[in-house]
Amino acid sequence: MIRFGLLGCGRIAKRHAELLGGNHIERASLVAVCDNVKPRADALAAKFGIPAYDDLDDLLARKDIDAVAVLTPSGMHPQHVIACARAGKHVVVEKPMALRLQDADDMIRACDEAGVKLFVVKQNRFNVPVVKAREALDAGRFGRLILGTVRVRWCRDQAYYDQDAWRGTWAYDGGVLTNQASHHIDMLEWFFGDVVSVHARATTALVKVETEDTAVATVKFRNGALGIIEATTAVRPKDLEGSLSILGEKGTVEIAGFAVNQIRHWNFVDPLPSDKVVVEKFSVNPPNVYGFGHQAYYQHVVDCLLHQRAALVDGLQGRKSLELISALYESIETGQEVALRFEPRRSKLGVIS
Repeated sequence: MIRFGLLGCGRIAKRHAELLGGNHIERASLVAVCDNVKPRADALAAKFGIPAYDDLDDLLARKDIDAVAVLTPSGMHPQHVIACARAGKHVVVEKPMALRLQDADDMIRACDEAGVKLFVVKQNRFNVPVVKAREALDAGRFGRLILGTVRVRWCRDQAYYDQDAWRGTWAYDGGVLTNQASHHIDMLEWFFGDVVSVHARATTALVKVETEDTAVATVKFRNGALGIIEATTAVRPKDLEGSLSILGEKGTVEIAGFAVNQIRHWNFVDPLPSDKVVVEKFSVNPPNVYGFGHQAYYQHVVDCLLHQRAALVDGLQGRKSLELISALYESIETGQEVALRFEPRRSKLGVIS
């Protein structure tokens, strides 16, 4: 049994707590929660009959916690992950793992030195349609990759950003590219490989925040493919889609839905009998998967911890997508195409204003 503690009891914590505390993950349990706003921790803990804390040291002092899920604002992830690692706890950290590359490096180093595992939450990689598309990619069914596109067209109004003072700030949150679109950017890079350069533009269209609510970018991949990123939280009046398109010389797949969870197109030059099964049985995430890929994600984490297996998204993988996001912000500030690898100079991400 892997026993988890939750650090941060905000909006996303409800999803994690329901899975871990509701016996949805085999050989995993939720034993305590922590938030610096004690009533918020108390409310979540009461649902599962477990202790609540408002001090991280008190949470980490518990000997019965094997791993901590860090669900605090992104800008606070580094200090919290490092503290958990030094206490000998394995760490699951929400996306993005950090806002600055140096912080990501410090987190990876701290976990390595402590001999604990670091997992970065990228649950959309475990969505059933995404898994099937990845299997097709690994089987070479796309042939040479031509064009990849991700679209995040969601609604986040002023009331959403006003829930907490950290939302929409450079120091603790980042904009739509860092927060809402980080999963999709990760998947684009996961399918298409290393990025050579990016060119991005952004604007703050409909809300009063420091960061962007709308951005577009073009991407050049090392394998010669091109990519397009479209991300906005300025859709009104409600969410529209979160999608991934993969175009290759021998096939095309588009996965859409609200959160990259429904196959819209599945076409290959050389069809297989199994394609019909994919479309009929795996085109939509089954309804019993809570929060789409989160259940499969946590089962993967537990499996890695129990059997000493490598994580699909460890600290190095999490850093890779953060580097791409940092390059996007560098391009936004300079107006220039930015090559990877680079040293951020103008990017505002993670900087206190």
